[in-house]
Amino acid sequence: MSSIFVNKLFYTIKKLIPIKLFKFIQPAYHFLLAWFSAFIYGSPSNKLIVIGITGTTGKTTTVCLIAEMLKKAGYKTGFTSTAIFNDGKKEWLNNKKMTMIGRFFTQKILRNMVKNNCKYAIIETTSEGIRQFRHKFINYDILIFTGLYPEHIESHGNFENYKKAKGQLFEHLHNCDIKYIDKNQKIIKLLSPLQKTEAKRIKKTIIANGDDEHFNYFTNFLADQKFIFTTKNDLEIKKTNETKIIKYNNIKTSENGVSFDTCQNTINLKILGEFNATNAMASLCVGLSQEFDIKKIIQGLESVKGIPGRLEKINEGQNFTVIVDYAFEPNAIYKLYEIIKSIPHQNIIHVLGATGGGRDTAKRPKLGELAGRNANYVIITNEDPYDENPEIIISQVAFGAEKINKKKNINLFKILDRKKAIKKAISLANKNDIVLITGKGSEQAICIEDGKKIIWDDRKIVKEILQNSNLSVDK
Repeated sequence: MSSIFVNKLFYTIKKLIPIKLFKFIQPAYHFLLAWFSAFIYGSPSNKLIVIGITGTTGKTTTVCLIAEMLKKAGYKTGFTSTAIFNDGKKEWLNNKKMTMIGRFFTQKILRNMVKNNCKYAIIETTSEGIRQFRHKFINYDILIFTGLYPEHIESHGNFENYKKAKGQLFEHLHNCDIKYIDKNQKIIKLLSPLQKTEAKRIKKTIIANGDDEHFNYFTNFLADQKFIFTTKNDLEIKKTNETKIIKYNNIKTSENGVSFDTCQNTINLKILGEFNATNAMASLCVGLSQEFDIKKIIQGLESVKGIPGRLEKINEGQNFTVIVDYAFEPNAIYKLYEIIKSIPHQNIIHVLGATGGGRDTAKRPKLGELAGRNANYVIITNEDPYDENPEIIISQVAFGAEKINKKKNINLFKILDRKKAIKKAISLANKNDIVLITGKGSEQAICIEDGKKIIWDDRKIVKEILQNSNLSVDK
C-alpha cells in the first residue's frame, strides 16, 4: 500500500465526516496522521540531527544561513522552508503555498535526506503546523526561537494562544529521544552500554533571541543546553551552568550588507538589513552548540549572497532598483523600510496587497498607512484573496494610505490585476528610484476561491516586463 494512496484515503474519509463531528475529533485525526506518516517512512528523523526554527519572522533566512554554515563545516544538510526545499540531492522552490507542509511530505523529504546521506535536517516550524501536530513524531535536537509579535491572531484567538502554540514545540523537545553520533556526526545505534562511553551524545538544545521580550518563556523549557544571543548588557535571566550568553554589538549597515562583532570576531554579511545580524547570530549559536570552529562558522555565514524572495534585487539593466520581498505584515514592512531608506534613491514606488481568507484583517489599513507614510507612490493590488472579495481587501488597505493623504490616481492606485499593478509601478519609475514589491517574495502561486491556485512568481513577472519595454501600461 503506497503512502500516496494512504494519504488520499485519509483525506477522502475526512470529507465524508460531518463538519461538527470532524471539529470534535480533529486533534485525534491530526495526531493519527502524524504517527502514521512517520511509521510509513520509517521515522527518518531518528537518523538525522534535526534543527527546528520557529518565530514570527526571520525563519527562512535563518534556515538558509544555517544550511550554508553546515555546508562550509563539511556536513550535507537538507531543509524545508517557506522559500526553498532541499533533500540533500536537489533543491527547488516551495510551490506548496505553505511553510510547514503536510506530515507525509515532511516525513518523505526527511527520508530522502537520510537516503542522500545528510547529517542535518532543518525544519521551519510554524504555529499552525504545531496546532495540527505536524511536529509530532519528528525527533528534534535543536530548537531556535527567532522572536515573537502578533500574527495569525484571528486563527489562534489571541496572542497568548499564539505564544503557547509555539511553546508546544519546546515542550516536545524534552520528550524527544536521545541520539548518539560518531566522529563524522553520523547518527549511530548503540548496541551495548559500553558504546555510550565511546559515542558522543547530541545535546537537546534551545537557542533564543535574548532581545525579544518573550525569550524567557521559551528558555524556561527543559533542555541539556541553552544559548541566548543578545545585544544587551543587563539581560534579566535565570542563568544556569547549561546557559550560555553570546553577545553581539557594533552593528553597521550599508547598501552592501551588514556587519557586527561577536566572539572576538567581525562578521560581514552580504545580505541587507540590520535584523539579519539577529538571524546570523541564531545560526552562529547552532555552530557553537555543535562545537564547530568559529572561523568555519563565520566563513559559512559570509558566503550567503541572497535569499530567494527576501530583499531580492531584480536587475535587467534598468536605471532604477527593483526589490521583491516576502514581507506581508506591518512589523516586517516597517523593518523593510528601514533598509530601503538606507539605499540611495529618489522616489519609492510600493506595490502591495494583503492576504484574504479572514487572516489578520486588522492589519490591512496598517499596511496601507505604512506604505502611504513611507512611499512616494502606493499601488495596491491583489495578493492571495482565497475566498474573500479581492476588491474589498484592496479598499481596506487603501483606506490606510488615504489617511496619510495619498490621493487616488495621483500617488495612490488600486489595480486588481497584479501584473498590471507591477507594470504601473515600473512605468512610474525614473532613474535612481526604487520599486518595492512585497507580499509574495518567491512564492509560486496566488491562492483564490475554492482552493484554486494561479501559477505566479513576482520575480518572473518583473523580469518579463523589464525585458519588454514595449508592453503597454494602463496609466
